[in-house]
Amino acid sequence: MGRVVATVAVTRAIAAPIERIWHVLTDLAERATWLSTVYDVRVRTPGRFGVGTMWDETRALPDGALVTETFHVDQCAPPTRLVISSRGDGADYRMTFTLTPVDSGRHAGSTEVTVVHDGVPSSTTSRVLAIVLGELAARTVESALRQDLADLAAAVGPGEAPARAA
Repeated sequence: MGRVVATVAVTRAIAAPIERIWHVLTDLAERATWLSTVYDVRVRTPGRFGVGTMWDETRALPDGALVTETFHVDQCAPPTRLVISSRGDGADYRMTFTLTPVDSGRHAGSTEVTVVHDGVPSSTTSRVLAIVLGELAARTVESALRQDLADLAAAVGPGEAPARAA
């Protein structure tokens, strides 16, 4: 991946054990049932989820248009870290999920889930657009990440803490 020009991070405490969250997050067969903006998931690689796993995911954009992207698992350290990437139209993306058990405080017994989204423009035109539209794009990505974490929280159980920007 080239030089990262846009990074957005969101963290949410989810009232569920780390193993349950990891299972839901990596269960590609069920992914479209719990992600509210995902309409279809097609696994491209057979076998267990891990480094090298690939899938196509069709998702609704904020304007209602559908986009299909191919995701690739670059790093996988169950149940604490997952790095996936996607080559997009004009930009490449990397998302790093970090799951951390919360042992004390208000959310003791829950799991803190952080997702960091890095974007790398893959052409001169997309680099210029990233500079011009950077803040708007970052807000759009942050909103999508918040929704995905809210969907994950709903899929594993009720009563989660709200997402926050990291």
